[in-house]
Amino acid sequence: MVDFEEWDGFEGRLWKEEINVRDFIQKNYTPYEGDESFLAPATEATDRLWKELQRLQKEERKKGGVLDMDTHIVSSLTSHGPGYIHESMKDLEKIVGLQTDKPLKRAFMPYGGIQMAEKSLTEYGYTPDEELHKIFTVYHKTHNQAVFDAYTPTMRAARKNKIITGLPDTYGRGRIVGDYRRVALYGIDHLIEEKEADKLACGNKSMREEDIRQREELSEQIRALSGMKEMAKIYGYDISRPAKNAKEAVQWTYFGYLAAIKTQNGAAMSIGRVCTFLDIYIERDLKKGILTESKAQELIDHLTMKFRMVKFARPGSYNELFSGDPVWATIALAGIGVDGRSMVTKTDYRVLHTLENMGPSPEPNITVLYSADLPENFKKYAAYISITTSSIQYENDDVMKPIWGDDYAICCCVSATQTGKEMQFFGARANLAKCLLYAINGGIDEKSKVQVGPKYQPITSEYLDYGEVMEKYDAMMDWLAEVYVNTLNVIQYMHDKYYYESAQLALLDTDVRRTFATGIAGFSHVIDSLSAIRYAKVKAIRDENGLVVDYEIEGDFPKYGNDDDRADEIGVWLLRTFIGKIKEKHTYRYAKPTTSILTITSNVVYGKATGSMPDGRKEGEPLSPGANPSYGAENEGLLASLNSVAKMPYEWALDGISNTQTISPDALGHHIEEQKENLVSAMDGYFNQGGHHLNVNVFGREKLIDAMEHPEKEEYANFTIRVSGYAVKFIDLTKEQQKDVIARTCHINL
Repeated sequence: MVDFEEWDGFEGRLWKEEINVRDFIQKNYTPYEGDESFLAPATEATDRLWKELQRLQKEERKKGGVLDMDTHIVSSLTSHGPGYIHESMKDLEKIVGLQTDKPLKRAFMPYGGIQMAEKSLTEYGYTPDEELHKIFTVYHKTHNQAVFDAYTPTMRAARKNKIITGLPDTYGRGRIVGDYRRVALYGIDHLIEEKEADKLACGNKSMREEDIRQREELSEQIRALSGMKEMAKIYGYDISRPAKNAKEAVQWTYFGYLAAIKTQNGAAMSIGRVCTFLDIYIERDLKKGILTESKAQELIDHLTMKFRMVKFARPGSYNELFSGDPVWATIALAGIGVDGRSMVTKTDYRVLHTLENMGPSPEPNITVLYSADLPENFKKYAAYISITTSSIQYENDDVMKPIWGDDYAICCCVSATQTGKEMQFFGARANLAKCLLYAINGGIDEKSKVQVGPKYQPITSEYLDYGEVMEKYDAMMDWLAEVYVNTLNVIQYMHDKYYYESAQLALLDTDVRRTFATGIAGFSHVIDSLSAIRYAKVKAIRDENGLVVDYEIEGDFPKYGNDDDRADEIGVWLLRTFIGKIKEKHTYRYAKPTTSILTITSNVVYGKATGSMPDGRKEGEPLSPGANPSYGAENEGLLASLNSVAKMPYEWALDGISNTQTISPDALGHHIEEQKENLVSAMDGYFNQGGHHLNVNVFGREKLIDAMEHPEKEEYANFTIRVSGYAVKFIDLTKEQQKDVIARTCHINL
């Protein structure tokens, strides 16, 4: 058992005998049942730094969304010198460290794909470095090149025709959350010792393929840990030892996260669950009298400021899928421990308070792990922040804790992994709406007119028969699940080989468990289409070649989103069927298959690639996001919509069930206390029914329209909305995305 003087005053034994941050937390944290009255306003240092950062953000927007980009340096742990928000104010920064040497300057990261990295430069007027181009095309193979070398013609066709979309084959896969707390609790030297012991024990009796791979990966992880020490030295810190106080605990934890974002440009670079952990150090310092509440809040404000600055170089094609320049720097708050104690601490309040001290912001992607059993004071304060900022989301701790324990992180928008124990292979989306059209047309893509799916017999009748459609759809889904999983196997294999996340995986257990994420797009449109075919009459409209290109609906039919079991049960069937087919396939490294009903702002891109549907949605129109009902389908109010979504079992969609709702302030009440009470009541009911996720927007459609038409207004500079699993500054969305958001249902009654 090791013991460090920095641990003085901490209780427990197991966490000293093994790397076990959860045990440390459970033995040492202090639940908080009080209200927000203890919170401190922003300090002068925070105000000055935030004012400068806002100035830079405005300049960035004026320059088309990018302030500066690296062209000659490949990003690594030690590729850049120290960077500060402003050189003349660097002494004000209580938490230091930037991705590059300047604020908001985007790094050059070619290992995922040189073409994407260079396109990110040229689209913003920068010239790629000729020597780096030669290195990453002649001498060093990238992940993207390797993936396309291995793709089969079927995989390429499915990707090109967007029946599988958003694949991480040109960018970092993300969704791996290092246990960044380990840097603070144990120090780098002890973490290296543990990894070296794991390497020594690996491959002693045999040298199978997996042993060879693990020894190589451990070597990469050890090098990454050593690199983290060198990175911290650039800023004058020695992280070889554990953190001795709260300031160091916050800084050390951030250095762990900084290592991740310096080396990976993943689609989601989450922070994890750090609040309860950091609160232990803050409470110790407060009791010692070496920290005040004002200075504690300042630490959290400055840490949050750093999260708000994370940027990656992305081309326009990426922004079409994931509009608004998101990072998904997701931080999880609250939850209930396995022992029944609330895990809400004062630092959970402090993180929410950053949205008051520095205003609304999309990053970090603040996620409250919700339970009706959370302290009432905290629930009301979170509701208040939702009402005033529309900047946080909620996930159901009661359904997640039995699966992930009480120390899980949200690794992207809504997906969970057990902190330090698991990683996820990200897998984007399969367009099940488009798959239904393939079933009707015998595998021919309705947009390109190309045979993409298997050449099954198409439906030839004038009116669609429910039984025939279901039989053909089941077979087409089986084909899609197979090509989807096989494509992801290629991507994950090549990512491990050519773009390995050594800095993040160094902060996970060596014997890490893996989940294999897949996803569903077009969920509600499939439900309503099948409902229309079953309960109304749907006439197929064919072109001159006999291909079905449109539909006419005669009569009415039940629609998903109105708490009508006739429609909602189709959704349950669809989810169960799809994940069942995914689970039948072989997954790379025997990862556990999961799926999600989740789309980001990419529903616009999916919609462009998808023809008219039997539910009445026309060709090219955006698909409804995530598990949300189709636009215009809801007519029974917010609670009925929530009830429909809550019927989808989380156990069949462990990657998440995204639900985004916009509520008119008047629907919640006429004054803030009434609004808080009603929002808490609605969330208690929804999550008690098993609903997994909820994005809460509280504003009227008129505000969205005015922001779209007058983005220059100061009040809209930081106007933040929840879109689907993440938040975004509304004026940073493309015009198409803004119109899509405006078209969504805004509930005017509960």
